[in-house]
Parts: sequence; C-alpha cells; structure tokens
Amino acid sequence: MWKWILTHCASAFPHLPGCCCCFLLLFLVSSIPVTCQALGQDMVSPEATNCSSSSSSFSSPSSAGRHVRSYNHLQGDVRWRRLFSFTKYFLTIEKNGKVSGTKNEDCPYTVLEITSVEIGVVAVKAINSNYYLAMNKKGKLYGSKEFNNDCKLKERIEENGYNTYASFNWQHNGRQMYVALNGKGAPRRGQKTRRKNTSAHFLPMTIRT
Repeated sequence: MWKWILTHCASAFPHLPGCCCCFLLLFLVSSIPVTCQALGQDMVSPEATNCSSSSSSFSSPSSAGRHVRSYNHLQGDVRWRRLFSFTKYFLTIEKNGKVSGTKNEDCPYTVLEITSVEIGVVAVKAINSNYYLAMNKKGKLYGSKEFNNDCKLKERIEENGYNTYASFNWQHNGRQMYVALNGKGAPRRGQKTRRKNTSAHFLPMTIRT
C-alpha cells in the first residue's frame, strides 16, 4: 500500500524534490482516516435514523394496543342476568314500565339483558316486558320503550363484589345518581343515593337454564 502510494506520487510529480514528495505523502495518509470516518458516518446515519424513528413509531402503537386489548372487549358485550340487590330484592321492569323489586326469583320481569354500549356504560333491558331501565334528570327510575340518553348507566364493580349503576348523563349537585332499591323493594330517588349506600349495590346473577 505504502509502496504503491510512494511510487505513484513519485511518478506523478517527477519535478518535485524528495522532501516535497514526502510531505505530500504524509498529507495523503493523514487524510485517509478522515475520509473513511466521514464516509462511515454518511453510510450509518440514515440507518440509525431509521432505527430511531422505527422504535418511536413502534412504541406508540404498542401503548395504544395495550389500551385496546384491555378495554375493547367490553364494547358490545351482552349478558342475561338478574340484578339481586343488597336489600334482598330482584330488580324488575314490569309490562307497564314500572320499576320495582321482588323477592320472587321466578318472576319473568327479573330477566334482564345487560348490553355494553360504551366502555363502562351499559343498557339494561327487561326481556319479557321489553322496557329499558332509565333514570331521568330528576333521579326517577322508569321503564323506557325506546333506548335514549336516560338509559345509559355507568356500571362499576365495588369493593364488596357488588355492582353499582349510575346515570351516565344526569347528576344532582355534582353528585352521581344511582339505581337503588330500599328495604321494601321500592326504587329510591337518585338524589338520595350514594355509591357507598348498600341499597345501590346489585349482584348480577346468571340465568339458570
């Protein structure tokens, strides 16, 4: 390598003295690493940039993917249940749309279809009366033939294993209003309910076939 450079230098510049030729040789040799280093950077930089952007684009969908995997299955979920209150009554929606409680498990109006309409939000419909469980802005429970905003209920599992169902659209003085049955099986006004009140706690029971 060095011999070729020296010979090539001498043949290319025969008129230069030896010291100048040596100086030119040193200059060429010292510039080689710089050229290689610059070339290496040019070759590596695009690849490094692509890896970085690739990692960045991968991590973001990964996070989104975890979110979807955690919650997406709740949407469109349909369950047939009886809602058994902590006060020992089954929630019913009768053929005239009246909401009440009964201790008769075999009452046909206790069979409810619970459908997830949004993440954490459900619609509760009595199969035999064909009424939706609804709460108006005054906190009154009633049966609605048509699904509307009053029928959207936020479903939450409490620490004691029971579920609570709060109005999705309506609040009273900034407080959530809950579906609740008192000790006599009558529905309570939403304004008088709290999440910690056991009258608002329901156990979803599977339908025996």
